[in-house]
Amino acid sequence: MKAVFCTKYGPPEVLQIRDVATPVPGARDVLIKIHAAGVTVSDCYMRSGVPTAKLWFRMMMWLFVGYKGPRRPILGAVLAGEVVQTGNRVTRFRVGDRVYAFTLLRLGCYAEYTRLPETAIVAPAPKNVTDEEAAAIPYGGLIAWQFLKKANIQPNQRVLVYGASGAIGTAAVQLAKHAGAIVTAVCSGANAELVRSLGADEVLDYTTVDTPGDLRFDLVFDAAGRRKTSRLKEAGEKALAAGGKNISVDGGRPWPKRDDLLYLTKLVEAGALRPVIDRCYSLDDAADAHRYVEEGHKKGNVILQIQSPGIFASSRPTVVE
Repeated sequence: MKAVFCTKYGPPEVLQIRDVATPVPGARDVLIKIHAAGVTVSDCYMRSGVPTAKLWFRMMMWLFVGYKGPRRPILGAVLAGEVVQTGNRVTRFRVGDRVYAFTLLRLGCYAEYTRLPETAIVAPAPKNVTDEEAAAIPYGGLIAWQFLKKANIQPNQRVLVYGASGAIGTAAVQLAKHAGAIVTAVCSGANAELVRSLGADEVLDYTTVDTPGDLRFDLVFDAAGRRKTSRLKEAGEKALAAGGKNISVDGGRPWPKRDDLLYLTKLVEAGALRPVIDRCYSLDDAADAHRYVEEGHKKGNVILQIQSPGIFASSRPTVVE
């Protein structure tokens, strides 16, 4: 099979296309033919080793991911595809099932096939979306849901989402609205229309606005991470109502479960959670996809098309209606 390898930390050029053996499923495994995979900020961190990060962060990378490069050289933690083989003790899936998954540190999604335990975070893909669209759901959706759930989001709370146009932010806006919150979204003016279409009650442009004014929030969610800041972000973090909470994607390690992915599936099929895709690339162009993600201005998700029967190529953000 064809796969993208990352054999050492470095710029996007370290990604190489290789032919490797197709994995063989064990008794409790499924073999998935991958049609689409997500390219995320986390993937770029895995590839680069984050050379500008503080030493303690890089040491954590070396411990969990690898010292000179990823121990698991096939990157990618999000996939959508089809089950093509099952182990003889698998009970949850059958050959031909459309599935999507979040593989966490197993990685392995930048390839034509991968093997996963049936107990992994893998579930039937939503019936009303394409493979590319399905691959745009788990990363942002699961991370956003983990933090919002941990914060015990409630109806009628005022919620500020900073970084509302990224993969995590676009999901957070929709999940907060589904929970009944009143959502103020922060992004650039160029992305304001997109974020409003996802349900934001108010949109603030961090390039022109320095403060949320008199607004006070029960929950402030930094979906962009601490490496990105602005005067509006700093002011928003201080604009808490009594008892308000301030949370960040950098403030802890989310540990989603399969039930969380099943929950997202229900929301997608009900029209309450819509995938947002900025651009799609071929597997051969994985390095270009990484370059684009690292620019820091993507809208929603970037997708690798691997073995999909259709072509979904666009340089414009797509919101699935």
